[in-house]
Amino acid sequence: MRPAVDVFSEWADVGKDVGMERGHAPAVIEILNAAFEEMNPSALERGFTVVDAGCGNGWVVRMLAEREDCTIAMGVDGATSMIGNALEADPDGMYTCADLMVWHPPEPVDLVHSMEVLYYLDDIPSILRRIKDVWLVPGGVFAFGVDHYAENEDSLSWPEKVGVHMTTYSVKEWIELVEFAGFEVLRCFRSAPSDDWPGTLSVIARNPST
Repeated sequence: MRPAVDVFSEWADVGKDVGMERGHAPAVIEILNAAFEEMNPSALERGFTVVDAGCGNGWVVRMLAEREDCTIAMGVDGATSMIGNALEADPDGMYTCADLMVWHPPEPVDLVHSMEVLYYLDDIPSILRRIKDVWLVPGGVFAFGVDHYAENEDSLSWPEKVGVHMTTYSVKEWIELVEFAGFEVLRCFRSAPSDDWPGTLSVIARNPST
């Protein structure tokens, strides 16, 4: 099995990141809309801050930065070429190439978003705790989506096809992991389903204020 960041760097080099953007956009928009409905209204009024964890070529960061109620949008990814593509598209943007397991934002943010990233990481419980304890403000929202999960049978062959380790959890196990990390799970749903696709497993959770 190869490191996921190496595979994604190669994909970015040949332009596959654009296809990933198109494919993920419907689910991401649903996830973010749900997250905004759960965010503290005061954060939206003063201007919220956000990190996209595993930002790829930065398209979500750029989309969020265009909102009038967004004051800071940052992206972090471990794939060198993905960050290179992000900076090429947006030279003034806030993008960092770093290991998600050790990086953290300069200041805690109101919203952390992540799409199709978590199951590639070696220690999912640890990154969930870091997001809660270090990345997010009290009351902040964590919104993520994963396409590889036990109930999505088509996805179970992906690790072998791609040659990358992917941790497989059921929907119930994902919820339990998030709750065990100390989050309050607000919503769990399937975003952008179709006749031949069960949808992205999507979770909206809050970092408790106390």
